[in-house]
Amino acid sequence: MTYAPLGRTGITVSRFTLGAMMFGLAGNPDHDDCIRIIHTALDRGINFIDTADMYSTGESETIVGKALRGRRDQVILASKGYFPLEQGLNKGGNSRRHLLNALDASLTRLGTDYLDLYQVHRPDWDTDIEETLGVLSDLVRAGKIRAFGCSTFPAHEIVDSHRVADARGLMRFRTEQPPYSLLARSIERDVLPVAERWGMGVLTWSPLGFGFLTGRYRRGVQPAAEGRSALRPAWFDPTDPIVARKLDVVEELLAVADDLGRPLPALAMAFPLAHRAVTSVITGPRTMQQLESTLDHADLVLDEQTLDRLDEIVPPGTDVYHPNGAFVEPWIADATQRRRIARGNVAHS
Repeated sequence: MTYAPLGRTGITVSRFTLGAMMFGLAGNPDHDDCIRIIHTALDRGINFIDTADMYSTGESETIVGKALRGRRDQVILASKGYFPLEQGLNKGGNSRRHLLNALDASLTRLGTDYLDLYQVHRPDWDTDIEETLGVLSDLVRAGKIRAFGCSTFPAHEIVDSHRVADARGLMRFRTEQPPYSLLARSIERDVLPVAERWGMGVLTWSPLGFGFLTGRYRRGVQPAAEGRSALRPAWFDPTDPIVARKLDVVEELLAVADDLGRPLPALAMAFPLAHRAVTSVITGPRTMQQLESTLDHADLVLDEQTLDRLDEIVPPGTDVYHPNGAFVEPWIADATQRRRIARGNVAHS
């Protein structure tokens, strides 16, 4: 395992992060098995674990907390808040009220009195960024978190947050956690250069493109009657033009992986780490076999010739698809925010 500085936090982390999204009811409901996976990851050199309160509605954090009993000091531990875990007003978002409550609940489930990194899981355009940075700065001073970051923020929001922090004497986001894969490269245009310019650590998620870069989904091959393809069949419908494009790209990428003598997932996991702004890539195993297959190829470093071939297949800065789970800006999704509202004829004298 190799390691890198987490931006300018002074913290050193493994180049692979153990993502805990699949621990719990949404993935692997066997707590003992999940704990074995976590312990194996630690024993093989991973020192960074990333979870979130919304993963299996808190169950993931509970599992991670059990696994870290007696080993907490060995781990850089990160979690996230934003999404509501229950219905009702003021149960989500990046307000002071919600984040204070969410962090305390996360600490309880994780069985610890501090987090090394606490991240706001998505942008909240209903809450002033000064409000969010203010409460996170207070949590650092209180010793409940060591640093804080953002996840899946557009570049302009990251820049705005730093400007506000500097103007108001607040602490800054130290990390960004964006989606990044061979199928989704648009963050190369702005998010990654911005993060590098501001000295932020970058933890990338979905390196396997929601399963397409595992090699299990191919043209003419019937998807398995389990997993993501069973839960969300529309995402894998080959008659959809975007899905068809993904399947075409997968065939080209398989040829690159074959020439390297590596499986496609190994190529996919190595790709984000080739970008100089990326600190660590998040791997989210559901099974021990998935974890071990990732770590068995952790030594793969892509050379210039291979990276040039990948650029020809998926040009830099482009997306084959918009990453599932990423935000859709309200000023794009809401027609009233991109059109002038007709107010009738204006009389002129």
